[in-house]
Amino acid sequence: MTLGEHVFLYCERGTNEALLAEPVNALSNGAFLLAALAGFFLVLRQPEEERNADQFLLPVIVLFIGLGSLAFHLYANSAAQLFDVVPIGVFMLAYLSLALNRFLGVPPATTAFLVIGFAAIAAIVLQVRCGQDFIGFPPADLTGVKPCLNGSLGYLPALAALIVVGLVLSERGHKAAPWLLWAAAIFTVSITLRSLDLALCDKVVIQGRNTGTHAAWHVLNALALFLLMRASLEGGPAVSVKPHAETPVEFLRPEEVEAVREPVSLTPAAEPDEAETEDEKREPKSFFPA
Repeated sequence: MTLGEHVFLYCERGTNEALLAEPVNALSNGAFLLAALAGFFLVLRQPEEERNADQFLLPVIVLFIGLGSLAFHLYANSAAQLFDVVPIGVFMLAYLSLALNRFLGVPPATTAFLVIGFAAIAAIVLQVRCGQDFIGFPPADLTGVKPCLNGSLGYLPALAALIVVGLVLSERGHKAAPWLLWAAAIFTVSITLRSLDLALCDKVVIQGRNTGTHAAWHVLNALALFLLMRASLEGGPAVSVKPHAETPVEFLRPEEVEAVREPVSLTPAAEPDEAETEDEKREPKSFFPA
């Protein structure tokens, strides 16, 4: 396949090679641009001493995701498709690195190993094809097969990683956990809608045009990416709703140290009344008058 060859993947385009054959899909990429701007705004709201370079990196990648997707839905050729999928892959690898290293405290070398393993799994999954009575890795001479779930199968490793990391963070009480789990829930819906785009092609019609559900994939994905960018501001492994007793004190923030420290009373114990006789001390006192 040459870089200029047209690619027909989605309901709205059909087999139309025109530049504006996918107006709804193209316009819906504005959601990515809004998400990127919102991500920049979140970072700039942070105190300057709490900002990190990767907090700016994530909105930049989301911006390129939107521009790449827009280019593909305008030109619909192999070159534009490459510009579409590369930023998505970069975001997945970058965010997995951040989640493992910063949120979970995984050492850099182990993080690199796990990220490489994830990339290998995703690459293998992308080679799976589906056809009539066939699911797997087809031989070169097999015809009638195509990417499974309308090409959405390749996103399942990212969804699985997001769910696993979110659940682990939730068990640890990390503040980023709810953001990741909500993003995973939205991502699940968006993958489903992307997979059903062709199947529901003639069911979703706008102004007499079959549009399918791919535009909804864009909007929901933009929301999920925003939630992930919001989660990235929550800090390291010690930032949790309630600190764990086993967490070393040196890894806790000052307010967390105070929360786990056993309170010490500064008021001296009351001395017994000197006027009280020994008999009165031994005699049990009543709450009621005699």
